[in-house]
Amino acid sequence: MLSYAYGSVLLERSKHIAILILNRPEKLNALNAFLVADIHSALDEISTDDNIRSLIITGNGRAFSSGVDVNSQLASIENRVDPSNPLGPDVTEISPHIRLMPQPVIAAINGLSVGAGLSIALASDIRIASTEALFSCMFVKRSLVPDAGCSYTLPKIVGMGIAMEMALSGNIYDSQWALEKRLVNKVVDHESLLDSAIALANDINSNPPITIRSTKQIMYDHQPTLYEILPSEHSANDPTKGTLDRLEAARSFLEKRTPIYNDK
Repeated sequence: MLSYAYGSVLLERSKHIAILILNRPEKLNALNAFLVADIHSALDEISTDDNIRSLIITGNGRAFSSGVDVNSQLASIENRVDPSNPLGPDVTEISPHIRLMPQPVIAAINGLSVGAGLSIALASDIRIASTEALFSCMFVKRSLVPDAGCSYTLPKIVGMGIAMEMALSGNIYDSQWALEKRLVNKVVDHESLLDSAIALANDINSNPPITIRSTKQIMYDHQPTLYEILPSEHSANDPTKGTLDRLEAARSFLEKRTPIYNDK
């Protein structure tokens, strides 16, 4: 297996499989500008490699991804940058970038998958979760609406009722709940997660490569694209820009205290 660092991600290749590992374990793989840029660069490289027939995305450490780094979000609020998109358009475009990959993408969800981290998992074609995986559509806890494509993918995958529960509560759910609600395809022992994802990738790769890519394309051809939902998500976040509640959401998280919202 060939492995090399791509800045804040690791990229491994084994036969016809690429494994993209988010590699900020000390920050629960929170998305900052460097990690976002490295994800896009790695995806670009993989998408043009005809030898790669399937891609696995996973995280290093205890998290798949904890979403956008709250320090980046707080800095953007205080500096009057768009707080719903503190890292620029690149962070929201990870999900459509994944969806447009010619290869099938398997999310091997090893731990915490929340906010934009959940969006990345939902944009993948197949999701396998570890028994230690946790899920949350936690945007509301940051005074945000679901973004990075989550408002589009979540109701399509679990149905509107469950999507509304997740989006409006911001609660955290375990892997068994996620399996029951069809948020993930299957749950496996934590130690066997990557092996299970590789086995599924090998199963997919045993079929004709051109047919696999064409099958992925046709399955999404008659649906709106993830790119088309991004402007609506940005507009939906507009009413909370510059509010004290948005600032309180970020500060209370970093200060590890219960937020106090005033609808201002």
